[in-house]
Amino acid sequence: MSRKKLLLVEDDRALAELLIWHFEREDFEVRRTGDGEEALLLAIEDVPDVIVLDWMLPGMSGVEATRQLFQPERVARRQRPLRGVVLTTF
Repeated sequence: MSRKKLLLVEDDRALAELLIWHFEREDFEVRRTGDGEEALLLAIEDVPDVIVLDWMLPGMSGVEATRQLFQPERVARRQRPLRGVVLTTF
């Protein structure tokens, strides 16, 4: 069985490393970026099974990246569904 692909969009390196460790323990193949614009490119290049986005990112926010990822014309071009989770810490 192939591993599920996860795109992690988190600019806090320590938190990203912790999340990667947990997701890899659950057998996800994790790609990471700390940039919303790069996340869009990575998601188009190789559609992940799930995207976990930080709410607050430098440049394009996780909220804006989510809006763009789930635009109807982008959704229509995908071969499979994309699931997203927005992550924030206080």
